Amino acid sequence: MQPSFPPSSHQPLANNMSSSSSSSTRVSQLGIAGLAALLAAVCLLHAGGAAAAELCTDYYDCTCPDAYKIVQGVLVEAHQSDPRIFASLIRLHFHDCFVQGCDGSLLLDTFDGMESEKDARPNNGSARGFEVVDAAKAALEDACPGVVSCADILAIAAEISVELVLRRARVERVAGEAGQLHVQQSRRREPTRPLRRPRCAESKVPERHARRYYRPRRPLRWPHFRPRAMPVRHGPAVQLQRDEPA
Repeated sequence: MQPSFPPSSHQPLANNMSSSSSSSTRVSQLGIAGLAALLAAVCLLHAGGAAAAELCTDYYDCTCPDAYKIVQGVLVEAHQSDPRIFASLIRLHFHDCFVQGCDGSLLLDTFDGMESEKDARPNNGSARGFEVVDAAKAALEDACPGVVSCADILAIAAEISVELVLRRARVERVAGEAGQLHVQQSRRREPTRPLRRPRCAESKVPERHARRYYRPRRPLRWPHFRPRAMPVRHGPAVQLQRDEPA
């Protein structure tokens, strides 16, 4: 006769292992879902902050409505004595934004032995137009003190410089259409002349020029004998001089 045992309340080991694995799977799934929700919330917050920080051209319409006109007046006055000031301001804005963003760091002076970007070797004596930015800053401080930043003044000055240069180019182009038309009509009346051809064989020209004509400060003449090429002008070479800093 076999002994009888009371019914056990414990389940088999295989069932316990399956239940524990399923519970751990559910926990891991909940953790991944929570992490995904957290990342989505962070992305939404970041997108909202970026949308709120977008640049706009009417930023100072309420705080300083005449900011654009004030800077434009300073630039027009400076251009009367310095025709290159528009290009100089555009270059200043480029160099300011090129180094870690448009923060106006190029406008800072050397302080307490720490060399600034303005006085650094690549910019010292080369970058110009700082006095125009200072004049625009002084005019804006008189109209609306403590509102327009120096970095924004430089950005507005560069924008106005591009606009004024394009406006001047359009005016000069319209004024020069009559002269261009006259030149085209006068060229039509000129008789066609045959192009100048080299006197020697084509295969011997490069060797001849390499032996005889290729000298310092003297260009090769063979490329100028080709059809529709610019003729050679006899005389001293043109020396280009770079503008020295004031």
